[in-house]
Amino acid sequence: MLESAKATTDTVDALRSGSSAVKAIQQSLNIDDIENAIDESNEQTENMRQIQEALATPVGASADFDEDELEAELEDLEEEDLDEELPAPPARISAPVEPLAKATSSSKQRSELSELTKLQAEMAL
Repeated sequence: MLESAKATTDTVDALRSGSSAVKAIQQSLNIDDIENAIDESNEQTENMRQIQEALATPVGASADFDEDELEAELEDLEEEDLDEELPAPPARISAPVEPLAKATSSSKQRSELSELTKLQAEMAL
């Protein structure tokens, strides 16, 4: 029981001591000071963002190039290289149209005759 009373007294003393410490800290803090600190932090963050943007902006010769224009120029150069690598198409030769048509119709007639013969054989069975 004596130990329990001692523990309770120690706990109450610790609570009083903690309460006094919190009160002292709160007296040293002012809401205006906290708001000022937050505002300064936000301002510094904004300054850092502006510095990063300035550093990311191209300078000198690289600032003058347009990305789309460079892509178009690259495509043109690649097309020129491809045109140089590919052989020229052969000269156009005109072939007589009529003999080809006759050969096609004769081949077609043979195919139809063969098909007709097969059908007749199937029908006879």
